[in-house]
Amino acid sequence: MDNQELQKLVEQLSLKDFNKTFNHLASFNPRLRTTGGRYLLHSHNIEINKKYLEERGLDEMIGIIKHELCHYHLHIEKKGYQHRDADFKHLLNQVGAPRFCKPLPSNQMKRNMNTIQYKCKDCQQVYRRRKRIDTARFVCGKCRGTLIYQGFLEGETKI
Repeated sequence: MDNQELQKLVEQLSLKDFNKTFNHLASFNPRLRTTGGRYLLHSHNIEINKKYLEERGLDEMIGIIKHELCHYHLHIEKKGYQHRDADFKHLLNQVGAPRFCKPLPSNQMKRNMNTIQYKCKDCQQVYRRRKRIDTARFVCGKCRGTLIYQGFLEGETKI
């Protein structure tokens, strides 16, 4: 799918689900990393993360587009377009759009590859950290026992 096909899809979804036209630009933004899409307040354009199409499929991307269209239409109508607003929550439920997108599997694997595990020598309490700690300086928060470095976690998926 390219930007032209995305533009057509956004326009179709806007007409079908919102009964309103989408008069601005929709495009893929390769710089988006942790979010499915975003609505730009000043230009009224919508940017979508293409990785969601590749890793999660068309249905997930359609949900993201509907979510961004909720921001778009409510902002144009000068209603509550932010996540915390009742107008936004009501419109999300009305069109069947998710409030938040699911995390990408590729990002979850990267996150777990950076997890370091420590274990208390006395009480066997397990600690997982992203950064290394000095085991000579830090102790167990539960029993003040000695921490033992266990290494990086591999193959574990976090939900």
